[in-house]
Amino acid sequence: MAVNTDKNSYTVIFAAVMVVIVGSLLAFFASSLSEKIKENERLEKQQNILYAMGVNENEDEGSVNFVSTDRVAGEFQKYITEQLVIEGDQITKDDNAYLIDLKKQETVAKAGKTRKLPLFIGEKDGSKYYIIPMRGKGLWDAIWGFVALDNNLVVQGVYFDHKGETPGLGANIKQRYFMDDFIGESILDGTEYAGIAVAKGNNDPTNEIKDDNEVDALAGATITGNGLSAMIKESVNLYKSYLESIRAKN
Repeated sequence: MAVNTDKNSYTVIFAAVMVVIVGSLLAFFASSLSEKIKENERLEKQQNILYAMGVNENEDEGSVNFVSTDRVAGEFQKYITEQLVIEGDQITKDDNAYLIDLKKQETVAKAGKTRKLPLFIGEKDGSKYYIIPMRGKGLWDAIWGFVALDNNLVVQGVYFDHKGETPGLGANIKQRYFMDDFIGESILDGTEYAGIAVAKGNNDPTNEIKDDNEVDALAGATITGNGLSAMIKESVNLYKSYLESIRAKN
């Protein structure tokens, strides 16, 4: 007997069957790829942390090249000497601190509980680096990154990324020329943890002035720049107690 495809019931049944089939396929692929996705996220975090402290495969002034995925685990173990978790007044060592989800910890803090703050200590060429992870809000969605500080709380490197900033404008926070401007800037203004502002009126386009807590803004990306400025200031202030202990040693 021929199926009457013109009936509404046929359309409804066909649509329902397709939803079940497509949903099952998506669930299967999501489940089968979940471990691979987690592994890629783990390697990406290691690459980003290492990039902030200057461990990368950059070949020229404009490139942003991470340590390759086949080498990054070994390089991470080589250069990151300690991973700490700061939880209130408690500081513990945790070799998986880099896997802490900052977004989830923000939710914990909003609920009035003590969040976990990961911090990474690295060593390269005889110098020590303190690497702070950051998360904030850009124009359209989340922005995040890492800032590497020396014993004097001067920036030795950064890495920034975003979820949905405008290409050619706010998305340029992850461009080499912008990130390199932060190197040499201090997060301190006197005794205040001022962070580093992305300033539209900086009047220092070549970023030669390193004692003003400012870098030159990105053209057409004021809101993203403001979000990044707020992210840095808020993040370093979260780590203020630990950073004070570094200053006390020097």
